[in-house]
Amino acid sequence: MTDRRRFLKRAGLFGAAAVGGELLAAAPASADITSELGRLLGRDRYRWLAGDHHTHTQYSYDAMYTVDNVVSGALRNDVSWLVITDHGYPAHEKSSVEPTNADVRAARRRHPGVLLWQGIEWNVPGAEHATVFFAPGADEAALLREFERSHDSRLQNDGSSSPENEARAVAAVNWLKANTRDPIVVVNHPSRNGRVAPHELRALRDTGIVIGMEGAPGAQADGFPKPNGNGGARGGYANNPGADSWQGYPVEAYRTYGGFDWMTAALGGVWDSLLAEGKGFWITSNSDSHYNRGDHLVRPAVPDGLYDQTGKYPDPLHVDTHQILAPYADFYPGEFSRTVAGTSHRSFAGVTDALRSGRLWITHGGLVRNLEFSAYANGSTAVMGGRLRVRKGSNVTVVMVAELACRPNGSGRIPRLSRLDLIQGPVTGPAAPDTMRAEGVTVAESFEPRWWPGNTVLFTHTFRNVRAPFYTRLRGTDGNRHTPGGIEPVADVVGQSDPFQDLWCYTNPIFVDVW
Repeated sequence: MTDRRRFLKRAGLFGAAAVGGELLAAAPASADITSELGRLLGRDRYRWLAGDHHTHTQYSYDAMYTVDNVVSGALRNDVSWLVITDHGYPAHEKSSVEPTNADVRAARRRHPGVLLWQGIEWNVPGAEHATVFFAPGADEAALLREFERSHDSRLQNDGSSSPENEARAVAAVNWLKANTRDPIVVVNHPSRNGRVAPHELRALRDTGIVIGMEGAPGAQADGFPKPNGNGGARGGYANNPGADSWQGYPVEAYRTYGGFDWMTAALGGVWDSLLAEGKGFWITSNSDSHYNRGDHLVRPAVPDGLYDQTGKYPDPLHVDTHQILAPYADFYPGEFSRTVAGTSHRSFAGVTDALRSGRLWITHGGLVRNLEFSAYANGSTAVMGGRLRVRKGSNVTVVMVAELACRPNGSGRIPRLSRLDLIQGPVTGPAAPDTMRAEGVTVAESFEPRWWPGNTVLFTHTFRNVRAPFYTRLRGTDGNRHTPGGIEPVADVVGQSDPFQDLWCYTNPIFVDVW
């Protein structure tokens, strides 16, 4: 009996109808965690919680919601963890940090179902933006304000691209490491303006605090066509190279692909070049909530200069009409974009550990309700973000379980997962600082889900006689838009990009080390 059949037999799945690697009699997500399948997928170890690390409130110069508005919207979309990240800005540092903290603490008491951080969208020296947050505590506001005052490029005037400013960004991250508990930094919308060069990503990654980047930006509603939308671009990605852009990026880097950043979406691209070094660098998604499409809330008229004087806008007002035109370019947390974290326990520390460990998968538009991804060899297992250590010549079996959508998303339709792609890439070791391609990255196998009772499908793939280290990751699509005759995502069309018409999901990788 083959290793794969032994595994399937122990998992209670041997004998199920299998076509092209698909096991139609898949165990549902509620399967007994004592089973081989449950153990392999980590169901006995991890609780998967949806969240959002990038949101804005009335304490940002370009947003309007109260903290409670954002948290309440997140709860409506089953979000369990959330970070408030108002922009670094002189008026924010002067007047907003402590009032935001008071509102965050009140929201924590009012909404115990959400793990709520106060963070900041950091203006990165020599680059663009990043999410910054760290463990809550009595001194969280004071530390956040000190970081903003000393290290935000809007306050320090060090935003232009230069080696000196890039070094200041690394120094700022090291300040977080030395002065805060459990700091997390995520590079936001990395390709939107081409401001973050590959060598900057590597330098930030190597601090151990910058865990990754937005694989998909927020502001996904900006692409709805006129007259019923902004006629903009998903994520605001309608730009061209500028004076501070890294000149090595091609023009296609400035667009999204099925809503995802070019660095993530391009097979063998920048993200794969980072993973090929054998180091974790994870992707996330978020809302970047400022003004949320379809809302009944509007910002009241205010005198010019009010925000600069007070660091806050008045509470929004309710109106009868749905707001669908500019500046309403976003969704509420969890409404369209979801980052799902595998936590060992429901706590601030549990979510932080999941983020740092890469136990994350992301989806748009409710394409899948749940996505599980693990690898197995010689009695050892690893889930996404993990490492599996095997002897040379071993077989490595990958197991993928997807719970399909069963209710309409914001478009009014039930999305359909058309295909899952299992991607593999060789781990080749350290790369030159500005490397942005990885050779040998391929789709190992594609799978087409079929409906089954319980709305859950399971697939397996075995990498045989493994001789060298590699990583594997998973992506899925509704199949609506691809390269001609191929399976790769294509650039979203500025002004004509209804986000519900091109949906994707991605996992973070599993690394396989060989000895």
